Amino acid sequence: MTMVVVFGGTGFLGRRLVRRLTAEKSNVRVAVRHLEEARYALRAADPGRVTVHRADVRDRASVAAAVAGADAVVNAVSAYVEKGGVTFAAVHEQGAKTVAQEAAAGGAARLVMVSGIGADPASQSRYIGARGRGELVVRQAFPGATTVRPGAMFGMGDALFGTVADLARLLPVLPLIGSGTRLQPVYVEDVAEAIARMLADPRAIGQTYEIAGPRVYTLRELVTTALRLIGRRRLLVPLPFMVAEILARLFELLPSPPLTTSQVDLLRADNLASGAFPGFRELGIQPKAVEEIVPTLYRPSCAGF
Repeated sequence: MTMVVVFGGTGFLGRRLVRRLTAEKSNVRVAVRHLEEARYALRAADPGRVTVHRADVRDRASVAAAVAGADAVVNAVSAYVEKGGVTFAAVHEQGAKTVAQEAAAGGAARLVMVSGIGADPASQSRYIGARGRGELVVRQAFPGATTVRPGAMFGMGDALFGTVADLARLLPVLPLIGSGTRLQPVYVEDVAEAIARMLADPRAIGQTYEIAGPRVYTLRELVTTALRLIGRRRLLVPLPFMVAEILARLFELLPSPPLTTSQVDLLRADNLASGAFPGFRELGIQPKAVEEIVPTLYRPSCAGF
């Protein structure tokens, strides 16, 4: 691809994708709401192949300007908290539709939309429902769009192991929400590699991919793993979903909430690949397991408790 526009290119997944695309000699235009974020998040990308464009998926004119002349567009924008005009419907439905419409109008040959395993337009969850409805409107606006549904992503700075590690350093007891919920965590770098391959493979046009890790874990198993890796022992106390939702709403008042209502919603049901869609195997990728990566990210603390 000559020019790839990445919306959400400074996010957890987006910045890895930008680095991978530039390493493969693609030129990348990063569409981002706050230009100051781009300077920090993209410092490891090839600066000669990256340009930054101020754009907001809620503003059609800025989206149209961002995708002008693009060969491919990736929408990796994600909102986990609703604040002000940044609502799940505005970002994951209307915003996704705007990106798809303007990508089509601008003549982009490819569009990849990042969604998530479990996205369901009929869900009562505002977040999960908006994700599902976003997939539908994107497919209508850009019939050849490729949809990517990753599982819970992990890597340095993630909201999975990183949050557990941070809380364990502060609290003597850890609340456990949905301890029996099963997940298939997926390494964020593998997801970035998968998207890069989709962009280069015409067989991915119009496809939906479920991108999940090689192993299934309960949430309790993942939390226990995180504690072992940082050398801490903590009492795990089950937390009812009703209480967790109340706490999440309070946490969402913070600049960087350790828990959000959308995360609570995702933990109410197993987050597993259905097997009904192509995934890593069809892309020729062997995904890395938690046991391969997470030990390289965290080191045991000197204090065992």
